[in-house]
Amino acid sequence: MTVPARTLLGEGPVWDARRDELVWVDIDRGLVHRRSAAGEEMSVDVGQPVGCAVPRAAGGLALALRDGFALLAADGGEPRLVAAVEHGRTDTRMNDGGCDNQGRFWAGTMSLAGDTRSAALYRLDADLTVTRVLPGVSISNGLGWSPDDRLMYHVDTPRRRIDVYEFDAAGGTIGCRRAAIPVASDEGRPDGLAVDAEGGVWVALWGGGAVQRYTPEGQLDAHLELPVSQVTSCCFGDPDLATLYVTSAALGAEHEPLAGSLFARRPGVRGLSATPFAG
Repeated sequence: MTVPARTLLGEGPVWDARRDELVWVDIDRGLVHRRSAAGEEMSVDVGQPVGCAVPRAAGGLALALRDGFALLAADGGEPRLVAAVEHGRTDTRMNDGGCDNQGRFWAGTMSLAGDTRSAALYRLDADLTVTRVLPGVSISNGLGWSPDDRLMYHVDTPRRRIDVYEFDAAGGTIGCRRAAIPVASDEGRPDGLAVDAEGGVWVALWGGGAVQRYTPEGQLDAHLELPVSQVTSCCFGDPDLATLYVTSAALGAEHEPLAGSLFARRPGVRGLSATPFAG
């Protein structure tokens, strides 16, 4: 399935099982999109760039806005900023993220000036406190956890790799980087990612026109071609969690008829349920 669109910078898809719908964002336009299982669509303008949106246990969504973490009511309206991040800086903005299995909301920032050490990865806890977990980042992007909750995967796009960290699920902390899954320079730049129920890591390739799957051991074992070059992120959705939804961008690919569209494929494996933000 392809849902034609001209999303400027489509990103951050997540399946909201409670509402049976897909949520994703158009970052630079500040739009949060929803698409129900029946194909009904709606969008909310949140007034500033939005890196990602995740379902919230109390209803509505939690957002990673340019200015920090915010909450958006189920009926829309103005988002409420609950935790400023890198306040006062004009050289960074918030980017991709997701929730761990305890309902903590993780999202990182990215440098707008190409600085390789000025951004970071943050964690928003249920009590709305923010912790800077990983400093020295350039473009914090794809994020996910292994099915047994022992590993966290994180992409810093310019480094062309998926970093693998030991993860303490109880405390929400990461250990030292234990491994890295490299992405060859001719395959594009790694962007958003999703982890399937078998522990496979699916990563979108910006400029590479594809999503690739890596085994838990880091071996490339699947390559899913798409009819656009700027592939941005992916997630598993639908009630059976067997559909891989893939977002894309029209940015830098204005000549491509389907650039910015949403794609759906059935790759033969199931994904993991998305945990709502607990705050």
